[in-house]
Amino acid sequence: MEEVAAGAAGAAETPPGATGAAGGAAGAAETPPGAAGAPGVDAETPPGGAGAEHPPGAATAPPRRLLALLGAKLCTWHILKTIILGQMLSLFICGTAVTSQYLAERYQVNTPMFQSFINYSLLLLVYTTMLAFRTGSDGLWQILKRRWWKYIFLGLADVEANYMIVKAYQYTTLTSVQLLDCFGIPVLMALSWFILRARYRLIHFLAVAVCLLGVGTMVGADILAGRQDSEGSDVVIGDVLVLLGASLYAISNVSEEYIVKNLSRVEFLGMVGLFGTVISGLQLAIVEHREIMKIQWNWKIALLFTVFALCMFALYSFMPVVIKVTSATSVNLGILTADLYSLFFGLFLFYYKFSGLYILSFIIIMVGFTLYCSTPTRTAEPTALPQPSSTGLDNAALKLEESDSETPAITVQFTRGETVVVSTD
Repeated sequence: MEEVAAGAAGAAETPPGATGAAGGAAGAAETPPGAAGAPGVDAETPPGGAGAEHPPGAATAPPRRLLALLGAKLCTWHILKTIILGQMLSLFICGTAVTSQYLAERYQVNTPMFQSFINYSLLLLVYTTMLAFRTGSDGLWQILKRRWWKYIFLGLADVEANYMIVKAYQYTTLTSVQLLDCFGIPVLMALSWFILRARYRLIHFLAVAVCLLGVGTMVGADILAGRQDSEGSDVVIGDVLVLLGASLYAISNVSEEYIVKNLSRVEFLGMVGLFGTVISGLQLAIVEHREIMKIQWNWKIALLFTVFALCMFALYSFMPVVIKVTSATSVNLGILTADLYSLFFGLFLFYYKFSGLYILSFIIIMVGFTLYCSTPTRTAEPTALPQPSSTGLDNAALKLEESDSETPAITVQFTRGETVVVSTD
């Protein structure tokens, strides 16, 4: 800005030849006081002119104004509440991850389906029971009569998404799981575009790119910290499981957003609890009955299972609340920090190596999440069906009947004084 002002001042300077001519003219005649641009007169430059001195801080006014606008846009109660709720969900996910890892490493207990079964059973006891005591169209029986087959597919998607992501760790590396798990975000945005008619702006795509950059920074920190000792037994199978699990998570989250915003939170949790308990119970009896029989139960293992179940139950209970306030996409962006919280606990529990890139990745993810929440998405209005340009036979007959009813009676006057009314009928 100062360079522009300096350029304008240089352009306004009088050429050398004009200066000498002006001095001669000033000595020959006296210029009237009101003559604008008269040579040889020491006229005062107006306050905005080229030679005016800018007050200190004037050049920094626009940046300050821009920062003030950004602060007013980003530092709102809605964004602050969204960030707090999103990080609460991340802490719940962190609790489930830490307890599962502690069970696996210290007690050799690998029962992801049994742990999910406990969570679905809690949802069944709380929310399905609430639906059972309701009457009318919101009651359990009426919901099952109208939408039972839809909730079967929803429960299947939710159960298998949890199982596939956990199972993928046995085949592939931590890096692959962390990177490929982000595949669910573009799938979620695409499903929201077509099913929920969400319309994104450029800032939303930039915010997602920033969040994914933060995930890449976190993965790089894992590699530098040496957390990639295990290469996995079959990387291809593990990667496919992660992609399928991320896609099923996206389907479950979009369905959850639709149900929460159009029906009710209790209906979603009650139906997921009901069908999730049935599906996970059957799968548990098939694939994990031997692992459960091998558990050497003590109070520490029971406590870890209890903490896992409470964290998962809290996650399922609060996530619909956050989704109703924001959207499924923003929630998935917010919980990207869950791996970082798990890492911070792992520094003390599993003696992980610390890297400054973890702090950087956390900041990058939070910046992207805040940018995404700063501008709400639009919802496209359903397009009205165009009216047919040509009318059918029934419409044509209707138009003739309407035109007949609107046709006025015709009166004809004859010379003999007789009046004859001619009707179009």
